[in-house]
Amino acid sequence: MSRGMAFAMFTLLSVTLGVSGCAKTETTIVSGDPTDAEIENIVRRSYQYVAMYNVNNKFAHTQGGWNTVAPDTELKDHTLREIARPNNDTLYIGCMLDLRNDPVILEIPAFDSKYVSLMVTGYDHYVNIPMATRLGDFRKPERMLLYTVRTRGYNGEPVDDVDRIFEATGDFVSAVFRVMPHVNEPDRFKRIVEQMQSVKAVTLSEYRGGKAKPIDDDIEFPPVGKTDADVFENNLLEVMQFVFNHTTFDLDNPMDQAVLAAYKPLGVEPGKAYNPGQVAKIDGKRFRETAQRIQRKWLASLTDQQMQDKLRSRIFQPKGQTDLEAVLAVSIIGPIGVPQEEAVYPQAATSNGEQMNAMNDYVIRMAKDELPPAKAFWSLTLYDRDQGFFLPTDRATYSVGENAGMKMNEDGGTEIYIGAEKPEGVPDENWLPIERKDLDLSPQMRVYVPDLEKMKTWTPPKAEGLDLQ
Repeated sequence: MSRGMAFAMFTLLSVTLGVSGCAKTETTIVSGDPTDAEIENIVRRSYQYVAMYNVNNKFAHTQGGWNTVAPDTELKDHTLREIARPNNDTLYIGCMLDLRNDPVILEIPAFDSKYVSLMVTGYDHYVNIPMATRLGDFRKPERMLLYTVRTRGYNGEPVDDVDRIFEATGDFVSAVFRVMPHVNEPDRFKRIVEQMQSVKAVTLSEYRGGKAKPIDDDIEFPPVGKTDADVFENNLLEVMQFVFNHTTFDLDNPMDQAVLAAYKPLGVEPGKAYNPGQVAKIDGKRFRETAQRIQRKWLASLTDQQMQDKLRSRIFQPKGQTDLEAVLAVSIIGPIGVPQEEAVYPQAATSNGEQMNAMNDYVIRMAKDELPPAKAFWSLTLYDRDQGFFLPTDRATYSVGENAGMKMNEDGGTEIYIGAEKPEGVPDENWLPIERKDLDLSPQMRVYVPDLEKMKTWTPPKAEGLDLQ
């Protein structure tokens, strides 16, 4: 029997998996002509990998390749297109690391900032926060070594003068620092930028006085997609084969085993080389349509506070501490974030429940006792809803918050205006400009180091429509 015939004769494969502690039986893919339900299952289980393959590889390309460090010197603007819903209230240090041939050591300075965190994630989109100011870190310089179980010639042993050793779940990872820059304190901002520029990534071979091993000697990356839907349509099996070969899967993790089981009938398994003639033929357009339908569903839930509260404790968590629903949601809404202990991401909905649109102007009012319960700081950033990008404007203003010198009113509260023109008497720092057109808007808050007890009763502010003149 040929391999193609074998795929056509696959019978339904069921796998028992646990989601949020509950056992559940789901059907995975069957043949080269799957049903709509089977495609939906595969798309749902693939989204975290497709999204992060796109994000990590785009960032690596943008900053000059792997084992590179790219510290920001200014806040991100509307030209950023590698990731949806990026920060405009912290500076990033993006460290794109290839851990296949050699461990990589990050040399990390002390930071003069009241908020810093380090986030590490591979193609699986499970998030780890090995260091944070919340944990008492970044008060002194440190070195952290990162590796995976596939790193050649290294097995996790101690290294002289290295303070931390971290085992990543993927060979190609992003290690991203978020640093509150204190923009409204010019001297402090300058110090912080200089500290950020001192972060270095060196391979263990270099650290020991040798030469770095080659990093692009034997590998060819599948093409990324302009959007995640492009990958689902054009080269899903190729991307997933690559991901499977460079990701650590846990035999005891239900989510890991479910995605492997879903792809096995398609000829995609860890350790194989991708061969288009030896995998199932799938209808990419059906996969794309399913991915876009699932995407629309989650984007429509952005202002569903009950749903956001339900997901909050499960998003951006390490493997084993999250579930499919949570990882799927953040992979669509905005990849690479931090867990609720570091930040929460409430949406500002409208008071009448209607979708915000750039054909209208809005004001978001908060009294002093209604401000977000942040132990570090908070901000509100404006995006277009569907793509999650900043809105291009002449003023290049995308967020309101402490970093930009937000103005408080005489009672200790604040008002934030979203409009095509700045209302008379409104401080520039409290105005988010828009271009008048039919574009759905998504104002998202970030509450850094939130008081989680107070968050249980705190309600995100509502945007009120302003009459157009």
